[in-house]
Amino acid sequence: MNEHLSDWTERESTAEAMIPLIGRLYRKNNVVTSIYGRAIINQSVIGILRAHRYVRQVENSELSVHDTFPILEAMDRLELGCAHIDIGKLAVKFRNEGGADSLDAFLQREIGEIIGKHSAESASNAEKDTKDVVLYGFGRIGRLLARILIEKAGGGNNLRLRAIVVRKGGASNDLEKRASLLRRDSVHGSFKGTISVDYDNCAIIANGNYIKVIYSDGPDTLDYTSYGIKNAIVIDNTGIWRDEDGLGLHLKSKGVSRVILTAPGKGNIKNIVYGINNDWITDDDKILSAASCTTNAITPVLKAIHDQYGIEDGHVETVHSYTNDQNLIDNYHKGSRRGRSAPLNMVITETGAAKAVAKALPELKGKLTGNAIRVPTPNVSMAILNLNLSKEVTVEGVNEYLREMALHSELQKQIDFVNSPEVVSTDFVGSRHAGIVDAQATIAGGHRLILYVWYDNEAGYSAQVVRCVNQMAGVTYPIFPKRERPEQFAD
Repeated sequence: MNEHLSDWTERESTAEAMIPLIGRLYRKNNVVTSIYGRAIINQSVIGILRAHRYVRQVENSELSVHDTFPILEAMDRLELGCAHIDIGKLAVKFRNEGGADSLDAFLQREIGEIIGKHSAESASNAEKDTKDVVLYGFGRIGRLLARILIEKAGGGNNLRLRAIVVRKGGASNDLEKRASLLRRDSVHGSFKGTISVDYDNCAIIANGNYIKVIYSDGPDTLDYTSYGIKNAIVIDNTGIWRDEDGLGLHLKSKGVSRVILTAPGKGNIKNIVYGINNDWITDDDKILSAASCTTNAITPVLKAIHDQYGIEDGHVETVHSYTNDQNLIDNYHKGSRRGRSAPLNMVITETGAAKAVAKALPELKGKLTGNAIRVPTPNVSMAILNLNLSKEVTVEGVNEYLREMALHSELQKQIDFVNSPEVVSTDFVGSRHAGIVDAQATIAGGHRLILYVWYDNEAGYSAQVVRCVNQMAGVTYPIFPKRERPEQFAD
């Protein structure tokens, strides 16, 4: 028994030694490190060890801190340029190659294009190119967006949250209440860091980020330049304006260059699901939509299945957590059934997500129907994809394909994969993936396939929005190891 404790203590010690290397690579080089898609920046020792343990679920082999620590040490010496690097995948690849190369030679081959690319001048230029962001609205999605933007500001060369725009509340301590809602969250837990309030200048300071709180009753009357904000991207998370005329009001305010909506856009507004059709974003686009949480959750999985097996038609049933649009107790609501108490009822309602898939993935136009059931949980939802395919499928074949897509394809940020008979909705709170395939629930036979896809309809969606904003701002970094469609499933 003593050897188990001794081994654990020794791994703890190694994980502790990893923390300053991870932090230095992030803050000095703006290198974001992860282990099989699990970010390890600002993680505790236990968090780092758990990220390593996760690999056992998806690769059927253990990954130890002894595998990844040498890679971090080597990377710390290489003066790397900005990048996202999955050290877990690099470590497994190096181990599987059986020492054919030295570690230095291996890294030269895998990440050579960014070795030696860091310099004080490039860091200074990147800082100048930092893009100002304004959150218009500060509800559930707004606060999650704020948390992600603040978290990602640590490297210094990314998006910078400069202001939050809200309507004046009725309380005299409105500013403190806004800060408190950012500081504490019943679903996502406490804010990771420190928050203080500058009452004299009406601002919130979160982890060193100075965020002006601006009170306004309309999007077209503001002068952001008076706060030092220029060419900002406004993220409208109110849902009040959803067409070009309404969202175009933001562009009338000084200091705004572009607008993105955190809801499905109407009319000719491009609905973007990052990872699927973000190549549609052009420099000329002033107004974009990040579609809906459900559309973001299902479209990547649907694309993966359609590319490999062909979707003839299907039905999407969304089992969705209740939202602010519903009533806590029975009361009047203009929508059907939504007036009934959300915490006490399952509520059948409509969803446009299935049809909205076609706005990002036109080849599925007219092939999908959809409906939704609101259930008494505060966060994390599920989509059930009931599909008829062009090719015959098996449970084992589909699960192996989706596992590979989640780990090694261009959709690895969007699709996650879990293969446990014990997971439930709360296990996915905080997931930054658009959707998580539950392998244990997959049903397949002949040309029929039923998939169960979990998604954190708040955090996962917010991460997708930030990915869109990064591209709009031109803040994109190379990703290593290089991603490609798994060879065994290539056409």
